[in-house]
Amino acid sequence: MELPFQLLLHVLFVLSFIFSIFMGSCGFVSLENNLSSSLFPRNFLFGTASSSYQFEGAFLSDGKGLNNWDVFTHKTGTILDGTNGDVAVDHYHRYQEDVDLMEHTGVNSYRFSLSWARILPKGRFGKVNRAGINYYNRLIDALVDKGIEPFVTITHYDIPQELEERYKSWLSPEIQEDFRYYADICFKYFGDRVKYWVTFNEPNVAVICGYRTGLYPPSRCSDSFGNCSYGNSEREPFIAASNIILSHLAAVDVYRAKYQKNQGGKIGIAMNAIWYEPFSNSTEDKLAAERTQSFYMNWFLDPIILGKYPAEMHEILGPDLLVFSKYDKEKFKNGLDFIGINHYTSYYVKDCIFSACEQGKGSSKTEGFALTSAQMNDKSIGEPTALAWFYVHPQGMENIVTYIKDRIWDE
Repeated sequence: MELPFQLLLHVLFVLSFIFSIFMGSCGFVSLENNLSSSLFPRNFLFGTASSSYQFEGAFLSDGKGLNNWDVFTHKTGTILDGTNGDVAVDHYHRYQEDVDLMEHTGVNSYRFSLSWARILPKGRFGKVNRAGINYYNRLIDALVDKGIEPFVTITHYDIPQELEERYKSWLSPEIQEDFRYYADICFKYFGDRVKYWVTFNEPNVAVICGYRTGLYPPSRCSDSFGNCSYGNSEREPFIAASNIILSHLAAVDVYRAKYQKNQGGKIGIAMNAIWYEPFSNSTEDKLAAERTQSFYMNWFLDPIILGKYPAEMHEILGPDLLVFSKYDKEKFKNGLDFIGINHYTSYYVKDCIFSACEQGKGSSKTEGFALTSAQMNDKSIGEPTALAWFYVHPQGMENIVTYIKDRIWDE
């Protein structure tokens, strides 16, 4: 494939230091003295990361509007221990202390997300909240002053509740105009200092958990994927994904047309990237592993980079898979500058087309007929951890980065 742009592959490490939790109670080992003698190039970025809802707090402070996670976590039974992000680690008020801690550890980048509802409490249907703009300007200035490169994610799962109530957010093409408007404001006010923009963090997780299993807002699903009051697990995820992909391209279009030349930044997307290992050496399991990757990550990356959905999705879903119009396909040219990878763990994959599979994650038509699990037949992908879904499989990081690189250039 001849790329009309320079594609940068950035691994955005998900080992995020939650600074405010440790403040005053735990020492940090500085990386500063080790960087110069390491095998990494001098311009390698060692960073930390956060998401606005999990970090900021300041629930409705200074004009912020309600977002979908504010509403979701306040409903009884949605969070196991009944807590919410109203205060979180209070990054909104303690950002300077957190930035000082980042400097102390010797890291040189920080990826954080903006709260859409803090900047536009009612989306494009209301005014820009200047207090929200001022807060992010202070945070960005504090980072730049310490020599820490800001990586800014435009949205990390959270959207103004106003858009959910007006037109069901990602299920409506109207969301594309809202996201374009929001991104334009972000580029306008912060782009003189922000040189790395991430449109979406893990849209594949947001869609699967929000519209297939119903574990995240807006909690839409159907049998046998979950027990929700409304939704269609076999149809709605593909509608939401299509609108997210086109919203990403709308933001890229605005950045290319109005800001990139003068601001000199880059724009991309960050995907949740699981490495899928065939359970056996059989051809069927190997094909299942590739199929699973297509139904999980390539589902979003292929349209943005290659202008089309993966062939495996077309073969299995047929007319159930939404198609892009000729007008939409024009937007796919030059769709990103870099790919962010959030890699946590790996899974085994077992074919469910030629072999009978018990009902489980991945085994349905809408997931590619492939059963995924970290443990199969008493065989573990790696050492288990305190998190039930997280297994230690270090080679998965190298494998997934190599996979993406090879897939892009092979095309």
